[in-house]
Amino acid sequence: MQIQENLKDIKSTLPEQVTLVAVSKTKPIADLQEAYDAGQRIFGENKIQEMTEKWEVLPKNIEWHMIGHVQTNKVKYMAPYVSLIHGVDSFKLLKEINKQAKKNDRVISCLLQIHIAEEDTKFGFSEEELMETLALEEFSLLSHVKVVGLMAMATFTENEEQIEREFSSLKKLFDKLKNTTTLNIEMKVLSMGMSGDYKVAIKNGSTMVRIGSSIFGARNYH
Repeated sequence: MQIQENLKDIKSTLPEQVTLVAVSKTKPIADLQEAYDAGQRIFGENKIQEMTEKWEVLPKNIEWHMIGHVQTNKVKYMAPYVSLIHGVDSFKLLKEINKQAKKNDRVISCLLQIHIAEEDTKFGFSEEELMETLALEEFSLLSHVKVVGLMAMATFTENEEQIEREFSSLKKLFDKLKNTTTLNIEMKVLSMGMSGDYKVAIKNGSTMVRIGSSIFGARNYH
């Protein structure tokens, strides 16, 4: 029952316009089922194989979000069902998602990952690379992907001012692009904020938060 309580507590802190992605990576199916029974319908996973195994057995009205780093050769496994891919960090990956979406007769929604953190281990486009990508004629021809927003991870630090700075820079970029509406761009989702920093993210305009340990407890690493 703890998961249900945790979910209720977190949802009570979220403004109406903020979507909660329950990060269920490494968690057993029973935990996801408990969250589902408590009304949660959006789950985030970071390994395509694990997500696909869960998709096969859990109710079909769940929205599956891929929140981890995506390898192009694995896209085909999630193309039939994934609702939103958060960490799209290269044009090459966008092309592969488009190709696999086309095979499945779908348009797959994507968030472009922006590098805002001071750590080199994080992935993502720089602002300059983002603008160059969106301006490509080849990008405008990708009719089976839809870029619906931006996503980023802040630096892993106790320094709240730094986190705030990073989130607010992403919000500025998002606002700059918000009025771009083309066939395959409709900027409406700003995915930033996790268990440790989601309140700061919401204060800075996040519309989607990715929360795992505060719902399910610490991760299970085998």
